[in-house]
Amino acid sequence: MKRTILILCAALLMAGCGNSEKKLQKRAFELCQYIPDHQLLEKSKAYMTDDFYAVLDTMFHHLPEHEAMDHEWLYYFVTGNGGTIADYEVSNVELIDPTHAVATIKVRQKWEDGSFDKNSDIEEHQLYMEKVNGQWLMSDFDGHKADCIYHIAINKQEQVVRQAISEYLVKEIGKHYQKGELCVPTLMMVHETDSCVWGDFWVMWYNRSGDTLKTVSGGNHSGVMTLSKKDGKVTVTGFEQTVDGAGNEASAKRIFGEHYDIYQNMHSNDNVREAVRQEQLREYLKRHNLDIHYYQDYGWPVVKL
Repeated sequence: MKRTILILCAALLMAGCGNSEKKLQKRAFELCQYIPDHQLLEKSKAYMTDDFYAVLDTMFHHLPEHEAMDHEWLYYFVTGNGGTIADYEVSNVELIDPTHAVATIKVRQKWEDGSFDKNSDIEEHQLYMEKVNGQWLMSDFDGHKADCIYHIAINKQEQVVRQAISEYLVKEIGKHYQKGELCVPTLMMVHETDSCVWGDFWVMWYNRSGDTLKTVSGGNHSGVMTLSKKDGKVTVTGFEQTVDGAGNEASAKRIFGEHYDIYQNMHSNDNVREAVRQEQLREYLKRHNLDIHYYQDYGWPVVKL
């Protein structure tokens, strides 16, 4: 009789474990639908731990737009930039402890019509889960949380440098132009070290006219800036510029050295410069909460931001 009871208990225990694993797999599949890919859905917040969502929210919504182009891996978690849709399968879930689990998911790419991309391999990914207030939530994906935290820290340092350069350009270079209401520099970095930044810099003054910025004055100032860093504060201590006129090319080659070709490609491409200008204008307007939607250079059509 005792043996029968033991066997029955063992069977019930195994069945319970099986049911728990199936529930975990089902929950993991639900969470797959909220893996950030190209965008972070606002409703994803209910399916992620607070800290993981906060990190991703910073990455997707609060870093400069150019980050998406420079660091695509931070935005394209599973499908890449190929126009396909991820198809998920949870192959297994490993329970690490009562509140932590790791799901192995297989991802295939399919087209919008539901057919599978024959040229795409099946990839395996790790979806990390944490039980919070009795509910399993996504806490990480392929270790990207640590990658994002590191990148955010680097970006904060970069923004300190950019802010110091912008303040220098407004104060020291902008004073030589006809002033308007707003001075918004455009920064195109060519190369950086701990103590120097080589770049193609533009200083532009604007006046506000309704929801449009009208260009008052401005110009180009390319060269290398020397920086001083102390106690987290960055200061521009020197600026060697390329010369105007006949000596421009020679001075640019001397100042930019092995990075001259990169500089020249930036400096000579009007489309690149305008794209960067628009991006940085949008960042400036957002940061200062200004209701501006257009800008216009004298004699040129209005440009929508």
